[in-house]
Amino acid sequence: MNQDKKNIIIVTASFIAYYFFNKWAFTFLFKTFAAWWDERISAYLLAYILVGLPLYVGTLLLHRKNFFESLGLNGNFLKALITAFVFTLPMLVGYALLYYFNTEITTGKIAQGAVFAAFFEELFFRGFFFGLLFRYTRLGFIPSILLGAALFASLHLYQSDDPSTMTGIFITTLLGAALFAWTYAEWDFNLWVSIWLHLFMNLYWMLFEAGDNAFGPLLSNVFRASTIAFIIIGTLYYKRKKQEKLAVSRHTFWMKANVTAEL
Repeated sequence: MNQDKKNIIIVTASFIAYYFFNKWAFTFLFKTFAAWWDERISAYLLAYILVGLPLYVGTLLLHRKNFFESLGLNGNFLKALITAFVFTLPMLVGYALLYYFNTEITTGKIAQGAVFAAFFEELFFRGFFFGLLFRYTRLGFIPSILLGAALFASLHLYQSDDPSTMTGIFITTLLGAALFAWTYAEWDFNLWVSIWLHLFMNLYWMLFEAGDNAFGPLLSNVFRASTIAFIIIGTLYYKRKKQEKLAVSRHTFWMKANVTAEL
């Protein structure tokens, strides 16, 4: 078996194992830890960490010597923070001007819905599943992102029972997954960029009464669309300024001639 097939098999098997382990164990672990400590934030964090065990094992099998680098965690943290904050200003300013501040927001809700969700979803879906396929195999952008993006979108369907709203939520989060994956690839596989983008976009949605699910009302989505456009334009400018080729192009859309990174 060649290295390319080995990578694809291990990454896919690890991710499928994570997906089902997460569905079976997350709530159980969270409730167990919360009962032990009577502290929900720590229980939520530990549950998130533990359900990722299949992914950590898969990464160690393939990239033991460069574990953190292979997941995109060795990138410039401060640069990513500043970049993401600037790119998400349209959402922050628009929501602050037009919507009331959510007075029911709590530290726990922010930790769970913004901080933990952004970090672990980007680590598991973009850093591991998309990143290890796109960087270390000949698979292109579309096949590398397809399964992970669909599963990522499906995890957000709990936000509504209405079929039309659920469809909107699925499409919105599917496109969001594609955006975060593209951003991760174009910013030199610095996962902190997509983590901070995800965190700020979730945070602003929670801080202001702009909508009660990921689909949201029309006006709030105008500012979200403006932020997405800003992210895309800013990223293209960044690549042009550095005189670098796009990581995602017609040459890397479906299959690549060579792997993006060395093992």
